[in-house]
Amino acid sequence: MRPVSWGRMARLPATGPMSLRILRKNDAMTNVPPPSAVTPFADAASTARAARTQLLLEAPIDSTLARLAAPNVLAMFVQAVQSIAEAYFASLLGVTALAGLAIVFPLVMLTQMLSAGAMGGAISASVARALGAANPGRAATLTCTAWVIATALALLMAVGMAVFGRGIFNLLGGGPEAVALAATYAAVFFPGCIAIWLCNSSLSIIRGTGDMRMPSVLLLLVSLISIPLTGAFALGWGPFPAMGIAGLPTGLILAYGVGAIVAMGYIFAGRTGLQFAGALRQINPGMFRDILSVGAMASFNTLLTVLTVVIMVGLVGQYGEAALAGYGLGARLEFLMIPVIFGIGAAMTAMVGANVGAGKHDRALRVAWTGSLMAALIVGAIGALLAVFPDLWLGMFLDPSNTGALEAGRAYFRIVAPFYVFFGVGLALYFASQGAGRMIWPVIGSLCRIAVAVGGAIVLTSTTALGVQGVFAAIAAAMLVYGLVIGLAIRRTRWRP
Repeated sequence: MRPVSWGRMARLPATGPMSLRILRKNDAMTNVPPPSAVTPFADAASTARAARTQLLLEAPIDSTLARLAAPNVLAMFVQAVQSIAEAYFASLLGVTALAGLAIVFPLVMLTQMLSAGAMGGAISASVARALGAANPGRAATLTCTAWVIATALALLMAVGMAVFGRGIFNLLGGGPEAVALAATYAAVFFPGCIAIWLCNSSLSIIRGTGDMRMPSVLLLLVSLISIPLTGAFALGWGPFPAMGIAGLPTGLILAYGVGAIVAMGYIFAGRTGLQFAGALRQINPGMFRDILSVGAMASFNTLLTVLTVVIMVGLVGQYGEAALAGYGLGARLEFLMIPVIFGIGAAMTAMVGANVGAGKHDRALRVAWTGSLMAALIVGAIGALLAVFPDLWLGMFLDPSNTGALEAGRAYFRIVAPFYVFFGVGLALYFASQGAGRMIWPVIGSLCRIAVAVGGAIVLTSTTALGVQGVFAAIAAAMLVYGLVIGLAIRRTRWRP
Protein backbone atom coordinates (compact mmCIF):
# COMPACT_ATOMS: atom_id res chain seq x y z
CA MET A 1 0.00 0.00 0.00
CA ARG A 2 1.24 3.46 -0.87
CA PRO A 3 2.02 5.79 2.06
CA VAL A 4 -0.96 8.02 1.35
CA SER A 5 -3.57 7.68 -1.38
CA TRP A 6 -4.63 11.30 -1.63
CA GLY A 7 -4.93 11.07 -5.39
CA ARG A 8 -7.05 7.96 -5.11
CA MET A 9 -9.36 9.70 -2.65
CA ALA A 10 -9.74 12.63 -5.04
CA ARG A 11 -10.83 10.28 -7.85
CA LEU A 12 -13.69 8.76 -5.81
CA PRO A 13 -17.18 9.70 -7.02
CA ALA A 14 -18.55 12.92 -5.59
CA THR A 15 -22.22 12.38 -4.85
CA GLY A 16 -24.34 14.77 -2.86
CA PRO A 17 -23.28 17.97 -1.14
CA MET A 18 -20.62 16.28 0.98
CA SER A 19 -18.16 14.66 -1.38
CA LEU A 20 -14.81 13.11 -0.72
CA ARG A 21 -13.25 15.78 -2.92
CA ILE A 22 -14.49 18.36 -0.42
CA LEU A 23 -13.23 16.19 2.41
CA ARG A 24 -9.75 16.19 0.91
CA LYS A 25 -9.78 19.97 0.53
CA ASN A 26 -10.99 20.63 4.08
CA ASP A 27 -8.56 18.12 5.59
CA ALA A 28 -5.75 20.23 4.21
CA MET A 29 -7.21 23.29 5.93
CA THR A 30 -7.51 21.74 9.41
CA ASN A 31 -5.08 20.29 11.90
CA VAL A 32 -4.85 16.91 10.13
CA PRO A 33 -1.25 15.76 9.66
CA PRO A 34 0.26 16.36 6.22
CA PRO A 35 0.34 13.37 3.85
CA SER A 36 3.94 12.55 4.71
CA ALA A 37 2.97 12.05 8.36
CA VAL A 38 0.03 9.72 7.73
CA THR A 39 0.66 5.98 7.84
CA PRO A 40 -0.89 3.53 5.37
CA PHE A 41 -3.00 2.15 8.22
CA ALA A 42 -4.26 5.63 9.10
CA ASP A 43 -5.02 6.33 5.42
CA ALA A 44 -7.17 3.21 5.19
CA ALA A 45 -8.97 4.05 8.47
CA SER A 46 -9.63 7.63 7.32
CA THR A 47 -11.02 6.40 4.01
CA ALA A 48 -13.30 3.94 5.82
CA ARG A 49 -14.46 6.68 8.17
CA ALA A 50 -15.25 9.00 5.24
CA ALA A 51 -17.22 6.21 3.57
CA ARG A 52 -19.26 5.68 6.75
CA THR A 53 -20.08 9.38 6.90
CA GLN A 54 -21.14 9.29 3.25
CA LEU A 55 -23.57 6.48 4.04
CA LEU A 56 -25.15 8.55 6.80
CA LEU A 57 -25.72 11.32 4.28
CA GLU A 58 -26.77 9.43 1.17
CA ALA A 59 -27.99 5.87 1.88
CA PRO A 60 -31.72 4.99 2.25
CA ILE A 61 -32.89 6.04 5.70
CA ASP A 62 -34.90 3.04 6.88
CA SER A 63 -32.42 0.32 5.89
CA THR A 64 -29.40 2.35 7.02
CA LEU A 65 -30.96 3.18 10.38
CA ALA A 66 -32.02 -0.44 10.90
CA ARG A 67 -28.53 -1.69 10.00
CA LEU A 68 -26.85 0.79 12.34
CA ALA A 69 -29.32 0.23 15.16
CA ALA A 70 -29.36 -3.60 15.05
CA PRO A 71 -26.00 -4.19 16.78
CA ASN A 72 -26.78 -1.42 19.28
CA VAL A 73 -30.16 -2.92 20.17
CA LEU A 74 -28.58 -6.36 20.61
CA ALA A 75 -25.93 -4.93 22.93
CA MET A 76 -28.55 -2.99 24.89
CA PHE A 77 -30.68 -6.10 25.34
CA VAL A 78 -27.66 -7.91 26.75
CA GLN A 79 -26.98 -4.92 28.99
CA ALA A 80 -30.60 -5.20 30.13
CA VAL A 81 -29.91 -8.85 30.95
CA GLN A 82 -26.99 -7.67 33.09
CA SER A 83 -29.32 -5.38 35.03
CA ILE A 84 -31.85 -8.19 35.40
CA ALA A 85 -29.08 -10.45 36.71
CA GLU A 86 -28.09 -7.82 39.27
CA ALA A 87 -31.68 -7.61 40.54
CA TYR A 88 -31.83 -11.42 40.67
CA PHE A 89 -28.62 -11.63 42.70
CA ALA A 90 -30.03 -8.96 45.04
CA SER A 91 -33.24 -10.99 45.43
CA LEU A 92 -31.14 -13.91 46.65
CA LEU A 93 -29.90 -11.60 49.41
CA GLY A 94 -33.50 -10.89 50.49
CA VAL A 95 -36.39 -8.46 50.00
CA THR A 96 -34.56 -5.83 52.07
CA ALA A 97 -31.67 -5.97 49.62
CA LEU A 98 -34.16 -5.47 46.77
CA ALA A 99 -35.57 -2.44 48.57
CA GLY A 100 -32.06 -1.06 49.09
CA LEU A 101 -31.29 -1.60 45.42
CA ALA A 102 -34.54 0.19 44.50
CA ILE A 103 -33.39 3.22 46.49
CA VAL A 104 -29.93 3.48 44.90
CA PHE A 105 -30.86 2.27 41.41
CA PRO A 106 -32.19 5.61 40.06
CA LEU A 107 -28.85 7.26 40.89
CA VAL A 108 -26.91 4.39 39.34
CA MET A 109 -29.00 4.72 36.20
CA LEU A 110 -28.41 8.47 36.29
CA THR A 111 -24.70 7.77 35.88
CA GLN A 112 -25.36 5.45 32.95
CA MET A 113 -27.84 7.83 31.33
CA LEU A 114 -25.57 10.87 31.67
CA SER A 115 -22.41 9.15 30.48
CA ALA A 116 -23.95 7.18 27.60
CA GLY A 117 -27.11 9.06 26.68
CA ALA A 118 -26.97 12.72 27.69
CA MET A 119 -23.32 13.73 27.60
CA GLY A 120 -22.43 10.69 25.49
CA GLY A 121 -25.04 11.62 22.91
CA ALA A 122 -23.75 15.20 22.84
CA ILE A 123 -20.24 13.88 22.23
CA SER A 124 -21.40 11.60 19.44
CA ALA A 125 -23.45 14.39 17.84
CA SER A 126 -20.54 16.86 17.98
CA VAL A 127 -18.16 14.39 16.32
CA ALA A 128 -20.79 13.52 13.70
CA ARG A 129 -21.50 17.17 12.90
CA ALA A 130 -17.78 17.85 12.49
CA LEU A 131 -17.42 14.92 10.12
CA GLY A 132 -20.61 15.85 8.27
CA ALA A 133 -19.04 19.25 7.67
CA ALA A 134 -15.87 17.47 6.42
CA ASN A 135 -13.69 18.57 9.35
CA PRO A 136 -11.98 15.48 10.85
CA GLY A 137 -9.37 17.63 12.59
CA ARG A 138 -12.08 19.22 14.70
CA ALA A 139 -13.53 15.77 15.42
CA ALA A 140 -10.16 14.64 16.81
CA THR A 141 -9.94 17.66 19.10
CA LEU A 142 -13.52 17.12 20.26
CA THR A 143 -12.47 13.57 21.20
CA CYS A 144 -9.80 14.86 23.58
CA THR A 145 -12.24 17.43 24.96
CA ALA A 146 -14.79 14.69 25.60
CA TRP A 147 -12.37 12.74 27.77
CA VAL A 148 -11.64 15.84 29.86
CA ILE A 149 -15.37 16.42 30.39
CA ALA A 150 -16.01 12.76 31.27
CA THR A 151 -13.23 12.68 33.87
CA ALA A 152 -14.38 15.90 35.51
CA LEU A 153 -18.02 14.79 35.73
CA ALA A 154 -17.09 11.39 37.16
CA LEU A 155 -15.10 13.05 39.93
CA LEU A 156 -17.95 15.48 40.60
CA MET A 157 -20.43 12.62 40.99
CA ALA A 158 -18.11 10.69 43.30
CA VAL A 159 -17.61 13.68 45.59
CA GLY A 160 -21.29 14.62 45.53
CA MET A 161 -22.45 11.14 46.54
CA ALA A 162 -19.80 10.90 49.26
CA VAL A 163 -21.17 14.10 50.80
CA PHE A 164 -24.91 13.86 50.12
CA GLY A 165 -25.59 10.20 49.31
CA ARG A 166 -26.87 8.91 52.65
CA GLY A 167 -29.00 12.01 53.14
CA ILE A 168 -30.67 11.39 49.77
CA PHE A 169 -31.33 7.76 50.65
CA ASN A 170 -32.86 8.74 53.99
CA LEU A 171 -35.26 11.08 52.20
CA LEU A 172 -36.38 8.24 49.94
CA GLY A 173 -37.39 6.08 52.89
CA GLY A 174 -37.68 2.30 52.89
CA GLY A 175 -36.39 1.72 56.42
CA PRO A 176 -32.95 1.99 58.02
CA GLU A 177 -31.74 -1.42 56.82
CA ALA A 178 -32.62 -0.67 53.19
CA VAL A 179 -30.94 2.74 53.44
CA ALA A 180 -27.79 1.15 54.89
CA LEU A 181 -27.63 -1.34 52.01
CA ALA A 182 -28.15 1.45 49.44
CA ALA A 183 -25.27 3.41 51.02
CA THR A 184 -23.05 0.31 50.94
CA TYR A 185 -23.71 -0.12 47.20
CA ALA A 186 -23.06 3.57 46.54
CA ALA A 187 -19.77 3.53 48.48
CA VAL A 188 -18.35 1.16 45.87
CA PHE A 189 -20.12 2.30 42.73
CA PHE A 190 -19.58 6.06 42.71
CA PRO A 191 -15.83 6.18 43.46
CA GLY A 192 -15.40 3.75 40.57
CA CYS A 193 -17.81 5.39 38.14
CA ILE A 194 -14.95 7.03 36.23
CA ALA A 195 -14.58 3.66 34.48
CA ILE A 196 -18.20 3.94 33.26
CA TRP A 197 -17.75 7.56 32.16
CA LEU A 198 -14.57 6.90 30.18
CA CYS A 199 -15.95 3.74 28.60
CA ASN A 200 -19.25 5.31 27.52
CA SER A 201 -17.70 8.56 26.29
CA SER A 202 -15.17 6.63 24.20
CA LEU A 203 -17.90 4.47 22.68
CA SER A 204 -19.87 7.64 21.88
CA ILE A 205 -16.86 9.02 20.02
CA ILE A 206 -16.67 5.87 17.93
CA ARG A 207 -20.41 6.02 17.18
CA GLY A 208 -20.00 9.61 16.03
CA THR A 209 -17.70 8.35 13.26
CA GLY A 210 -20.53 6.14 12.00
CA ASP A 211 -19.15 2.90 13.45
CA MET A 212 -21.90 1.21 15.49
CA ARG A 213 -20.54 -2.32 15.40
CA MET A 214 -17.40 -1.93 17.51
CA PRO A 215 -19.16 -0.14 20.42
CA SER A 216 -21.91 -2.75 20.34
CA VAL A 217 -19.46 -5.66 20.44
CA LEU A 218 -17.53 -4.08 23.29
CA LEU A 219 -20.66 -3.32 25.33
CA LEU A 220 -21.77 -6.89 24.72
CA LEU A 221 -18.50 -8.18 26.14
CA VAL A 222 -18.62 -5.78 29.10
CA SER A 223 -22.12 -6.98 29.99
CA LEU A 224 -21.19 -10.64 29.60
CA ILE A 225 -18.14 -10.16 31.83
CA SER A 226 -20.04 -8.19 34.46
CA ILE A 227 -22.80 -10.79 34.97
CA PRO A 228 -20.61 -13.55 36.44
CA LEU A 229 -18.42 -11.02 38.24
CA THR A 230 -21.34 -9.37 40.06
CA GLY A 231 -22.73 -12.75 41.09
CA ALA A 232 -19.33 -14.02 42.18
CA PHE A 233 -18.50 -10.98 44.32
CA ALA A 234 -22.00 -10.68 45.80
CA LEU A 235 -22.61 -14.36 46.59
CA GLY A 236 -19.07 -15.66 47.05
CA TRP A 237 -18.83 -18.14 44.21
CA GLY A 238 -15.66 -20.24 44.16
CA PRO A 239 -12.62 -18.30 45.39
CA PHE A 240 -14.44 -14.95 45.40
CA PRO A 241 -15.39 -13.30 48.71
CA ALA A 242 -19.08 -13.03 49.58
CA MET A 243 -19.35 -9.24 49.71
CA GLY A 244 -23.15 -9.07 49.73
CA ILE A 245 -24.68 -6.03 48.05
CA ALA A 246 -21.24 -4.37 47.77
CA GLY A 247 -20.23 -7.13 45.36
CA LEU A 248 -22.81 -6.05 42.77
CA PRO A 249 -21.11 -2.74 41.86
CA THR A 250 -17.64 -4.27 42.27
CA GLY A 251 -18.16 -6.63 39.33
CA LEU A 252 -19.78 -3.89 37.25
CA ILE A 253 -16.95 -1.38 37.76
CA LEU A 254 -14.26 -3.95 36.94
CA ALA A 255 -16.00 -4.90 33.69
CA TYR A 256 -16.39 -1.27 32.60
CA GLY A 257 -12.76 -0.59 33.49
CA VAL A 258 -11.70 -3.22 30.97
CA GLY A 259 -14.10 -1.72 28.42
CA ALA A 260 -12.67 1.79 28.93
CA ILE A 261 -9.10 0.61 28.35
CA VAL A 262 -10.04 -1.24 25.16
CA ALA A 263 -12.17 1.61 23.74
CA MET A 264 -9.59 4.33 24.40
CA GLY A 265 -6.83 2.15 22.98
CA TYR A 266 -8.91 1.56 19.85
CA ILE A 267 -9.29 5.31 19.31
CA PHE A 268 -5.65 6.13 20.06
CA ALA A 269 -4.55 3.43 17.60
CA GLY A 270 -6.25 5.36 14.80
CA ARG A 271 -8.90 2.72 14.12
CA THR A 272 -11.63 5.39 13.92
CA GLY A 273 -9.79 7.25 11.15
CA LEU A 274 -9.09 10.25 13.38
CA GLN A 275 -5.54 11.59 13.73
CA PHE A 276 -4.47 13.23 16.99
CA ALA A 277 -1.23 15.01 16.09
CA GLY A 278 -1.68 18.50 17.55
CA ALA A 279 -5.25 17.77 18.73
CA LEU A 280 -4.54 18.63 22.38
CA ARG A 281 -3.14 22.02 21.39
CA GLN A 282 -6.37 22.81 19.53
CA ILE A 283 -8.61 22.44 22.61
CA ASN A 284 -10.30 25.76 23.33
CA PRO A 285 -13.52 27.02 24.96
CA GLY A 286 -15.36 26.58 21.67
CA MET A 287 -14.77 22.83 21.81
CA PHE A 288 -16.27 22.63 25.29
CA ARG A 289 -19.24 24.76 24.15
CA ASP A 290 -19.83 22.45 21.18
CA ILE A 291 -20.34 19.47 23.51
CA LEU A 292 -21.72 21.17 26.62
CA SER A 293 -24.29 23.37 24.84
CA VAL A 294 -26.15 20.18 23.95
CA GLY A 295 -24.84 18.02 26.79
CA ALA A 296 -25.92 20.40 29.54
CA MET A 297 -29.50 20.55 28.25
CA ALA A 298 -29.54 16.80 27.70
CA SER A 299 -28.16 16.23 31.20
CA PHE A 300 -30.84 18.48 32.69
CA ASN A 301 -33.41 16.43 30.79
CA THR A 302 -31.89 13.24 32.21
CA LEU A 303 -31.92 14.69 35.72
CA LEU A 304 -35.63 15.40 35.33
CA THR A 305 -36.23 11.81 34.18
CA VAL A 306 -34.39 10.36 37.16
CA LEU A 307 -35.87 12.92 39.56
CA THR A 308 -39.33 11.80 38.46
CA VAL A 309 -38.55 8.21 39.43
CA VAL A 310 -36.78 9.26 42.64
CA ILE A 311 -39.82 11.25 43.78
CA MET A 312 -42.07 8.34 42.87
CA VAL A 313 -39.85 6.05 44.96
CA GLY A 314 -40.36 8.41 47.89
CA LEU A 315 -44.14 8.47 47.41
CA VAL A 316 -44.37 4.70 47.08
CA GLY A 317 -42.09 4.26 50.11
CA GLN A 318 -44.91 5.60 52.27
CA TYR A 319 -46.79 2.36 51.62
CA GLY A 320 -44.12 0.09 53.08
CA GLU A 321 -41.14 -2.03 52.12
CA ALA A 322 -43.16 -4.56 50.12
CA ALA A 323 -44.72 -1.85 47.94
CA LEU A 324 -41.29 -0.29 47.45
CA ALA A 325 -39.79 -3.62 46.37
CA GLY A 326 -42.64 -4.22 43.90
CA TYR A 327 -42.43 -0.72 42.44
CA GLY A 328 -38.64 -0.97 42.34
CA LEU A 329 -38.90 -3.94 39.99
CA GLY A 330 -41.36 -2.04 37.82
CA ALA A 331 -39.18 1.07 37.77
CA ARG A 332 -36.16 -1.09 36.91
CA LEU A 333 -37.90 -2.32 33.75
CA GLU A 334 -38.95 1.25 32.96
CA PHE A 335 -35.30 2.26 33.18
CA LEU A 336 -34.32 -0.73 31.06
CA MET A 337 -36.46 0.66 28.26
CA ILE A 338 -33.98 3.54 28.09
CA PRO A 339 -30.96 1.48 26.94
CA VAL A 340 -33.21 -0.42 24.51
CA ILE A 341 -34.33 2.87 22.96
CA PHE A 342 -30.73 4.08 23.16
CA GLY A 343 -29.83 1.24 20.79
CA ILE A 344 -31.87 3.01 18.13
CA GLY A 345 -31.22 6.50 19.48
CA ALA A 346 -27.44 6.23 19.19
CA ALA A 347 -27.79 5.55 15.47
CA MET A 348 -30.30 8.39 15.16
CA THR A 349 -27.94 10.81 16.91
CA ALA A 350 -25.11 10.04 14.49
CA MET A 351 -27.32 10.16 11.39
CA VAL A 352 -29.13 13.35 12.39
CA GLY A 353 -25.87 15.02 13.44
CA ALA A 354 -24.11 14.19 10.19
CA ASN A 355 -27.03 15.43 8.09
CA VAL A 356 -27.45 18.63 10.10
CA GLY A 357 -23.71 19.25 9.74
CA ALA A 358 -24.05 18.78 5.98
CA GLY A 359 -27.08 21.09 5.79
CA LYS A 360 -29.57 18.29 4.97
CA HIS A 361 -32.26 19.36 7.42
CA ASP A 362 -35.26 17.57 5.86
CA ARG A 363 -33.41 14.28 5.74
CA ALA A 364 -32.47 14.68 9.41
CA LEU A 365 -36.17 15.05 10.30
CA ARG A 366 -37.06 11.94 8.31
CA VAL A 367 -34.43 10.03 10.26
CA ALA A 368 -36.02 11.23 13.51
CA TRP A 369 -39.54 10.07 12.62
CA THR A 370 -38.34 6.74 11.25
CA GLY A 371 -36.33 5.99 14.39
CA SER A 372 -39.11 7.07 16.77
CA LEU A 373 -41.52 4.69 15.02
CA MET A 374 -39.04 1.82 15.47
CA ALA A 375 -38.65 2.64 19.17
CA ALA A 376 -42.41 2.89 19.68
CA LEU A 377 -42.98 -0.55 18.14
CA ILE A 378 -40.34 -2.27 20.28
CA VAL A 379 -41.17 -0.61 23.60
CA GLY A 380 -44.90 -0.68 22.97
CA ALA A 381 -44.82 -4.43 22.35
CA ILE A 382 -42.93 -5.04 25.60
CA GLY A 383 -45.38 -2.87 27.52
CA ALA A 384 -48.43 -4.58 26.04
CA LEU A 385 -47.05 -8.03 26.92
CA LEU A 386 -46.30 -7.15 30.54
CA ALA A 387 -49.59 -5.35 31.03
CA VAL A 388 -51.28 -8.70 30.41
CA PHE A 389 -48.66 -11.00 31.93
CA PRO A 390 -46.81 -9.03 34.64
CA ASP A 391 -45.54 -12.17 36.35
CA LEU A 392 -43.28 -12.86 33.36
CA TRP A 393 -41.06 -10.18 34.89
CA LEU A 394 -41.98 -10.22 38.57
CA GLY A 395 -41.74 -14.00 38.83
CA MET A 396 -38.02 -13.86 38.09
CA PHE A 397 -37.37 -12.02 41.36
CA LEU A 398 -40.22 -12.70 43.79
CA ASP A 399 -41.49 -15.89 45.40
CA PRO A 400 -45.27 -16.46 45.56
CA SER A 401 -44.98 -15.84 49.29
CA ASN A 402 -44.00 -12.18 48.65
CA THR A 403 -47.64 -11.26 48.22
CA GLY A 404 -47.32 -7.55 49.04
CA ALA A 405 -44.49 -6.94 46.58
CA LEU A 406 -46.23 -9.00 43.90
CA GLU A 407 -49.47 -7.08 44.33
CA ALA A 408 -47.70 -3.72 43.97
CA GLY A 409 -45.67 -4.88 40.96
CA ARG A 410 -48.73 -6.26 39.17
CA ALA A 411 -50.64 -3.02 39.75
CA TYR A 412 -47.73 -1.03 38.33
CA PHE A 413 -47.53 -3.02 35.10
CA ARG A 414 -51.28 -3.17 34.48
CA ILE A 415 -51.61 0.60 34.87
CA VAL A 416 -48.29 1.93 33.49
CA ALA A 417 -46.99 -0.57 30.91
CA PRO A 418 -49.61 0.26 28.20
CA PHE A 419 -48.16 3.79 28.12
CA TYR A 420 -44.57 2.70 27.45
CA VAL A 421 -45.19 3.43 23.77
CA PHE A 422 -45.42 7.19 24.47
CA PHE A 423 -42.29 7.03 26.59
CA GLY A 424 -40.53 5.34 23.64
CA VAL A 425 -41.55 8.04 21.16
CA GLY A 426 -40.49 10.88 23.44
CA LEU A 427 -37.15 9.35 24.32
CA ALA A 428 -36.30 8.47 20.71
CA LEU A 429 -36.99 12.07 19.65
CA TYR A 430 -34.78 13.20 22.54
CA PHE A 431 -31.84 11.33 20.98
CA ALA A 432 -32.64 12.73 17.55
CA SER A 433 -32.78 16.24 19.01
CA GLN A 434 -29.26 15.74 20.40
CA GLY A 435 -28.02 15.16 16.87
CA ALA A 436 -29.78 18.32 15.71
CA GLY A 437 -28.45 20.33 18.65
CA ARG A 438 -32.03 21.38 19.53
CA MET A 439 -32.85 20.22 23.07
CA ILE A 440 -35.47 22.69 24.22
CA TRP A 441 -38.56 20.57 23.49
CA PRO A 442 -37.26 17.37 25.11
CA VAL A 443 -36.55 19.44 28.23
CA ILE A 444 -40.03 20.99 28.15
CA GLY A 445 -41.49 17.51 27.69
CA SER A 446 -39.62 16.27 30.77
CA LEU A 447 -40.78 19.26 32.80
CA CYS A 448 -44.36 18.46 31.83
CA ARG A 449 -43.79 14.82 32.73
CA ILE A 450 -42.51 15.51 36.23
CA ALA A 451 -45.29 18.05 36.86
CA VAL A 452 -47.99 15.57 35.86
CA ALA A 453 -46.38 12.64 37.72
CA VAL A 454 -45.78 14.47 41.01
CA GLY A 455 -48.86 16.68 40.94
CA GLY A 456 -51.11 13.86 39.81
CA ALA A 457 -49.77 11.46 42.44
CA ILE A 458 -50.30 13.97 45.24
CA VAL A 459 -53.84 14.75 44.10
CA LEU A 460 -54.87 11.12 43.54
CA THR A 461 -53.42 9.80 46.78
CA SER A 462 -54.85 12.64 48.89
CA THR A 463 -58.34 12.87 47.38
CA THR A 464 -59.11 9.24 46.49
CA ALA A 465 -58.78 5.80 48.05
CA LEU A 466 -56.52 4.53 45.26
CA GLY A 467 -53.45 4.44 47.48
CA VAL A 468 -50.30 3.34 45.67
CA GLN A 469 -52.32 2.74 42.50
CA GLY A 470 -52.94 6.49 42.39
CA VAL A 471 -49.17 7.00 42.14
CA PHE A 472 -49.04 4.51 39.27
CA ALA A 473 -51.91 6.24 37.45
CA ALA A 474 -50.02 9.53 37.65
CA ILE A 475 -46.88 7.87 36.24
CA ALA A 476 -48.90 6.55 33.27
CA ALA A 477 -50.47 9.96 32.56
CA ALA A 478 -47.03 11.56 32.73
CA MET A 479 -45.66 9.19 30.07
CA LEU A 480 -48.58 10.07 27.79
CA VAL A 481 -47.94 13.79 28.18
CA TYR A 482 -44.17 13.35 27.68
CA GLY A 483 -44.50 11.63 24.31
CA LEU A 484 -47.23 13.90 22.99
CA VAL A 485 -45.53 17.17 23.95
CA ILE A 486 -42.20 16.31 22.32
CA GLY A 487 -43.72 14.68 19.23
CA LEU A 488 -46.22 17.44 18.48
CA ALA A 489 -43.68 20.20 19.15
CA ILE A 490 -41.05 18.78 16.79
CA ARG A 491 -43.66 18.12 14.15
CA ARG A 492 -44.75 21.76 14.35
CA THR A 493 -41.38 23.52 14.80
CA ARG A 494 -39.18 21.19 12.69
CA TRP A 495 -36.23 22.10 14.96
CA ARG A 496 -36.23 25.71 13.86
CA PRO A 497 -33.87 27.87 15.99
